[in-house]
Amino acid sequence: MATTPAFVGQTGGRFAQVAAARLLSRSGRRAAPCAGNRGYVAPAFHAPAAARARPRRQPGARLVYSRTPTMGLEKVKLGSSDLEVTQVCLGTMTFGIQNSEEEAHAQLDYAILERGVNFIDTAELYPVPSSDPAWFPGATEEILGRWLAKATAADPGLRSRLVIATKMSGYIGSTTIPGYRSDPPVKEKMPARLDAASVKAAVEASLRRLGVDTIDLFQLHWPDRYVPIFGSTVYSPSSERPDSVPIAETLKAIKDVMDLGKVRHYGLSNETSYGLCQAVAAADALGMVRPATIQNSFSLIHRSFEAELAEVASHSKVSLLPWSPLAGGSLSGKYLDEADAPAEEVSSWRYKRFPQFQSRYVSKDSLAAVAAYKEIAKEAGMPVATLALAWCRSRWYVGSTIIGATKMGQLKENIDAFDEDLTPSLSKEVLAKIDAVHLRQKDPATV
Repeated sequence: MATTPAFVGQTGGRFAQVAAARLLSRSGRRAAPCAGNRGYVAPAFHAPAAARARPRRQPGARLVYSRTPTMGLEKVKLGSSDLEVTQVCLGTMTFGIQNSEEEAHAQLDYAILERGVNFIDTAELYPVPSSDPAWFPGATEEILGRWLAKATAADPGLRSRLVIATKMSGYIGSTTIPGYRSDPPVKEKMPARLDAASVKAAVEASLRRLGVDTIDLFQLHWPDRYVPIFGSTVYSPSSERPDSVPIAETLKAIKDVMDLGKVRHYGLSNETSYGLCQAVAAADALGMVRPATIQNSFSLIHRSFEAELAEVASHSKVSLLPWSPLAGGSLSGKYLDEADAPAEEVSSWRYKRFPQFQSRYVSKDSLAAVAAYKEIAKEAGMPVATLALAWCRSRWYVGSTIIGATKMGQLKENIDAFDEDLTPSLSKEVLAKIDAVHLRQKDPATV
């Protein structure tokens, strides 16, 4: 049985020593000491050609690899864009409700400055859930913006090494989100739409909250048209809205802000094959670049993307950014073992604290599948969370996987899953066992 290196998941000490030695061996250049230094930034150099580009995905993959000094994390270009990101992206939707600002900044320090993650994803909607009394739109962007101001003051070159992604909300009949794009905010509820004026207002608001001049990846969080998502699984023509904003209008507004240098690239989220095809056709007609990414739900217990959407994404040269690859923490296995955890700890877990939020991830069928994957992980000598993330890493259509954590230990374990030297690629035998479980218990957490 495989064993986990003793230094996995530690800061400073043995992990930092190994990481520094690894950089030295790959580059032939001395690495800066980093043991115990939470502000460590990898030196800017390019690894020798022999150390770069080690694709391990299926033939035909449209992703471009390059080995760079990100503490063992490979980087990949997103879609047909020039955005080069680590295969792991730091998600931020817990920043402001499940995590305090201090905890959020500690996560950013560790993931970005110590481990070399260069991709951060946020949204004007965040934090979630919006049902929490502390919620207000844009709070997470503001938390991230204050960290960026602090971190870039200490290292002026940091911003150019980061890829910052955010998302504007799609259709909501009544919400405070549009009003919070103003400064000071207008707190009355109104519809959220993807019309041209709303796109431009959302971009300006995100730029202000983040404290940046350019958004590297601007995403449409979900469509303006009716789509069965977030728990709805069957399309119903009777739910279509005749006043839906045409995707061409939305993309023309994005093109305008791109031409002004306020956005570098754009992406879709929570989209269907139809929606992706429509966006690509509209982009081509407008003479603008196609979307670089599609950010959809994807995990061991929700694999629907890998059918026709993967085909469309491949032909369109669009990379998948999986959200909730651990099914909101369900694929950590903790909801199987809650009887062994302290009651105070259990009460802080997302689906105990917010039982109506994403309950599909802890349904009876979902937990049965998680238990089966946990057995596979045990046989492979790794935590089930590591298995789930390493599996995402193995998919040819995945660009970067968005992780999210509430505890530093979780964050360290999650990032380790994308470091080839700490978590080798899954074997054919392990992948076959995963597929066998999937065929028996197919997509129990379909959204």
